[in-house]
Amino acid sequence: MIIQVVHSHPMVDSYNHALFRTIVETLSRRHEVIATDLDREQFSPVMTEVERRSYFQGPYDETAVSRLVEQLRRADGIIFCFPHWWFSMPAMLKGYFDRVWAPGTAFAHDLSGGRIKPLLTNIRLFGVVTSYGSPWWLTRLVMQDPGRKVLFRALKPMCGRQVRSFYLAHYDMDRSTPASRTAFAERVRTRISEL
Repeated sequence: MIIQVVHSHPMVDSYNHALFRTIVETLSRRHEVIATDLDREQFSPVMTEVERRSYFQGPYDETAVSRLVEQLRRADGIIFCFPHWWFSMPAMLKGYFDRVWAPGTAFAHDLSGGRIKPLLTNIRLFGVVTSYGSPWWLTRLVMQDPGRKVLFRALKPMCGRQVRSFYLAHYDMDRSTPASRTAFAERVRTRISEL
């Protein structure tokens, strides 16, 4: 399989970046990997006026993000590695979805019927490795996990019906310990090695 790993975190010495490296290294043993580090690539999350104007009136102008669009179209699987801040993904990753998972790539508009048709049927694996500063009960029970909902209710369906998925989260990072971080990294390594 060709698996793209999309990462967003501004610091290379972060725990999240270490998870990204673990995912890429583990996958590389059995798969072709497209490692996409949005911060190191200095990806601009800001949708341009031209992109927005072409969003509904097509064709969508993907000129500025054509390399990322081609990587997405080429991949058989995709894994996102990022932290949740304020119960959501970093702006860099949100901008990636806004600009790259656009009409003509991720979906086709049916404006008359008010529906969209998934186009990323090449994606057979949809994975998430993430962290939260908050404990699991606050994230899941009180806030109802808005970040997970966006990923699994809005984005994963663009990949079609047969996509396999997983979601690995390290909660309570604000009070994490070396032991909890090591245990979670091992959980990630084990799950990734099964792919």
